[in-house]
Amino acid sequence: MKNTTVFLILTLFTFFIRFPFFFRDYIDRDESTFILLGQSWANGFLPYTQLWDLKPPLTFAFFAAIIALFGKSFIAIRFAGVLLVATTAYFTYKITLSTISKKASIITAVCCIFLLSLFGSLQGVMSEHICIALFIPSIYLLQSKKSLAAIFLAGLLMGATVMVKLNMAFPILFIGMFLAYESIFKKTSLTLFHVILFSTSVITVILATIAPYYLTDQTYTWWKSVVLAPLEYTGARRYSIFKLAPIFIITALFLMYAYRSKKLDFKNRAVQLLLVSIIGVLFSFAKGGRVNGHYLIQLHPMLLILVAIVVHNLILLHKPKLPAYAAFIVLLIPAESYLEYVNVIKNKFEKGTFFNGEGFAAPQYILEHNLDTENILFFEYHIGYWNLDTLPPTTASTHPSNICRNELFTFYGNPRKNSVDEIKYIMHELRPQTVVVRKGRRIFDKKEVEENEYIDAYLAKHYKIIATIDNAEILQRL
Repeated sequence: MKNTTVFLILTLFTFFIRFPFFFRDYIDRDESTFILLGQSWANGFLPYTQLWDLKPPLTFAFFAAIIALFGKSFIAIRFAGVLLVATTAYFTYKITLSTISKKASIITAVCCIFLLSLFGSLQGVMSEHICIALFIPSIYLLQSKKSLAAIFLAGLLMGATVMVKLNMAFPILFIGMFLAYESIFKKTSLTLFHVILFSTSVITVILATIAPYYLTDQTYTWWKSVVLAPLEYTGARRYSIFKLAPIFIITALFLMYAYRSKKLDFKNRAVQLLLVSIIGVLFSFAKGGRVNGHYLIQLHPMLLILVAIVVHNLILLHKPKLPAYAAFIVLLIPAESYLEYVNVIKNKFEKGTFFNGEGFAAPQYILEHNLDTENILFFEYHIGYWNLDTLPPTTASTHPSNICRNELFTFYGNPRKNSVDEIKYIMHELRPQTVVVRKGRRIFDKKEVEENEYIDAYLAKHYKIIATIDNAEILQRL
């Protein structure tokens, strides 16, 4: 098969896996927040000036571009997610192809699609999907091309990567150090000039994201939001070492086995680049002190390639015969997609629309019953702001959990000092007439005891439930 054929097949397969989720309102809170900031930028407001979230600006630029081109379209956003995953899978295939057979490389790419599309909240478009779709092609360019143009393009992609996910600065730094080591101590066509060109192109993208803020005399806004706020956040909110340990232990055990069994050629340059990238990503997890499920998207493609090489070599050595039921097991992997196809069709018959979820149904109820949307507050399903063409009541409530992140308030000029004060300001001063919460669930994280006690008591005293739409409760102020 030609490269174009492989890419088309991977795209069609990705589309099949992810298509039923095109019509879901709410897959992950982060995706909903990115959409809100993308819309704000499309409306002419730079990130961090009208709405605020803890991500570099190119995350929001991705959504802003889609909204500017296609308007308010969930389908356009989710289809862009298909292209991101298919691109990552294709370049995973290309890197794998340099070490093992084409058939095994295609299977590896398909496994990549599974890992980036299933299990949890990965059906949405996450910042990790964007950054890894930039990072893996840059690894391919560094591994297979030596021209100045290829090195420069790889650097641009790396620069864009870090401006989507800041923690990717560590693997990029490690790769830069690896290239510098090669240029100085190894006899390769790579020179120190190549390394300088690579570094310059990375920095060029970073500077390009600063330019709009510089031109509008808001450079410090960029600095506070992109650099200082993440540093403060990682210092304030860290997981226990026991939560971080599993991925480190699993990766270390695999690499030890690959080394001792000699099923992985650690002298191969592609393998070395992947190892440096994996170490960089794991180091960023350790420094950040957190590993949420969707963070692993940043690790999966690189680690998957190394696993594929080891498994391929084991199969060549032992020549096992796969049982017939193995194909049936593979067909069961995308069970989430099958169930969602059924859910979409069922929703069409019951409600007359393919689009489903409380983020659609609750705003529709609000509009049909002419409920007050001034300062409306979504404690859950906050994609509803987008569907109602309105804004969160305060900057802190752009992402509902940001209300309880006191350590970030100073970075976007919030005059309130803590989360309880923020809640009091919203409820006492702004006095939203309509509030949306999730049925049977606490408002904030269980660790936020004081905040939950306060808002529960306030809602019980001052609001009544006027409608329950699936799992969304719509509250009206008394």
